[in-house]
Amino acid sequence: MTSEPKAASAHAAPGPRIGPFAQLIFGSRWLQVPLYVGLIVAQGVYVLLFLKELWHLVLHSFDASEQQIMLVVLGLIDVVMISNLLVMVIVGGYETFVSRLNLTGHPDEPEWLSHVNASVLKIKLAMAIIGISSISLLRTFIEAGNLGTTRSNSSETAVMWQVLIHLTFIISAIGIAWVDRLSESGHRKEAGHA
Repeated sequence: MTSEPKAASAHAAPGPRIGPFAQLIFGSRWLQVPLYVGLIVAQGVYVLLFLKELWHLVLHSFDASEQQIMLVVLGLIDVVMISNLLVMVIVGGYETFVSRLNLTGHPDEPEWLSHVNASVLKIKLAMAIIGISSISLLRTFIEAGNLGTTRSNSSETAVMWQVLIHLTFIISAIGIAWVDRLSESGHRKEAGHA
């Protein structure tokens, strides 16, 4: 007498049925898809801007001063950081709020995508915005020697406002991280009591 193991069922158990209103609410997440497509188009525009600025840098590299070259390079870095921000919003936002991308095991899967959620995405975005603001502020500081002259693109008041806005970004990011940390410790305490 041989006993054969029972064959595993070929189909998983169906999920619970949800009502039409719940389906409408849940399905409304797909309305975000055109927004993400629009961000992809915006990223294409940034690629064109980067190539244009790079072309100008190459063309004028022999007749530009070191400071002018540094400002153009900082502008290129700024474009790259904004593009990175767009990728985080497009990929992370779609994965978090619309649908799974099923990239697990793909050789090009971003490392950060495996543990992304709304809280992580907010903190990453805040840090990216601080980085972009830092590059912009650095460009302003490099040009600060020209303040009060016709060669300056900004005034002392504009520099002060840029610094205050940058500090506001930093304080906001610290606040977001602090609230997230409080939320995590609250979840850990709840899990410990369960």
